[in-house]
Amino acid sequence: MTRTAAWEVLRSTSSTPMREIERVATRRGLDARDTGLLRAIVGTEIRRRGTLRAIVEAFVPRKPKPDLIAHLHVGLVQLLFHDRIPDHAAVSETSEAVGSTLGSSKVPFVHGVLRSVIRARREGASDDPRRALAGRPLHFDREVFHDPVKHPLLWAEDALSIPAALMKRWTRRYRATEAARLARFFLSEPPLVLRSVDARERVLAELAAAGIEARAGGHAATIVCPADQTGPVTSCAAFREGRVTIQGATAALAAELVEARPGEEVLDLCAAPGGKTAVLAGSGAHVTAVDDDEARLARARDTCARLGVLERVELVVSDGTRELGDRRFDAVLVDAPCTNTGVLGARPEARWRFGPSSLRSVVELQRRLLEEGAACVRPGGRLVWSTCSLEPEENGRQIASFLAEHAGWRLDLERTSLPDADQGPWDGGYAARLVRSRD
Repeated sequence: MTRTAAWEVLRSTSSTPMREIERVATRRGLDARDTGLLRAIVGTEIRRRGTLRAIVEAFVPRKPKPDLIAHLHVGLVQLLFHDRIPDHAAVSETSEAVGSTLGSSKVPFVHGVLRSVIRARREGASDDPRRALAGRPLHFDREVFHDPVKHPLLWAEDALSIPAALMKRWTRRYRATEAARLARFFLSEPPLVLRSVDARERVLAELAAAGIEARAGGHAATIVCPADQTGPVTSCAAFREGRVTIQGATAALAAELVEARPGEEVLDLCAAPGGKTAVLAGSGAHVTAVDDDEARLARARDTCARLGVLERVELVVSDGTRELGDRRFDAVLVDAPCTNTGVLGARPEARWRFGPSSLRSVVELQRRLLEEGAACVRPGGRLVWSTCSLEPEENGRQIASFLAEHAGWRLDLERTSLPDADQGPWDGGYAARLVRSRD
């Protein structure tokens, strides 16, 4: 049933398939263990989709239809990336899923392809990047991927599952070695990062007592847990009672850059799901939290209630500042919608949405939100712009363009974060603080 559920999620038309997992798991009655497996299969498929496509192309003479490809990907994920699943179980469970969704006539084909891959799989690393499975102690007995010398961008799309257009941008900006490091980093799900609301050592001890593996992170309030600990964390007393919450260090730093003070009026313009709103309200400021998605704003309400700051939060459903009239604020945070290229480990599907058209569209939306947010800042006030993107058009260039067209504003501080697997942060992003003149 789990493999069929994975196939269903992958064949959905959702642009955010990772968010479909809980819905599908609930409808199918999957328990916590099977839901975890479902999440692992779907997440790996998305992160490794370029590699899986190349493998199917290498082992299948004619391109199968999308429904069959999705089943093949589910089977290949288990055979190549999930060591705890025996080969026979991966093949038999995938074949059963094929039979139940597409009919028994398709089963021999899928069974045969998966068995062919097993026969071609070899243990150990390989010096030949056309055969090696990136980040895994496995390789193939034949060339599967493009030649990285002749076609470096196509090889990256094959072996590192980063679209060529994105790899080209990163290579130009960071050079080939750093671009490859980023791509390899995003092949894995990042750890679960928490922000301690209470004293961190006390929260660490409480998590340990609850059987949750956790350690201190690089930021003073950060706690790091394995990626598969989301369920235990959200079920523990420390989380339920608001002593700890899920929030990456880069996101927390963006909220902290606002430097919200007790008694100030602060606008959080793209507030859902509420983590930054809670940081702002925790300073003692009164926060107007705005988002155009009522359901997501409800999550922000729950987050702020759980963290004990809801009394200082006003929730407004609005597309931008439309419902705010002529209200002005001491500080405004615009945590803008973006291409998510700094968090492709946590939001893996974003890599496959990226392209010139999608980038232009999001930059236009960001420009509107930046203009609207800035218009809400009182003279002498502050505006913080943040994204979880690595792309200059959404970050430094966006801010430079705004400053060039708006006298009376100055750049006070800006910060770019690249993901780091050693100390963190595990999410990349950008934040800038602008100050409006008093004149």
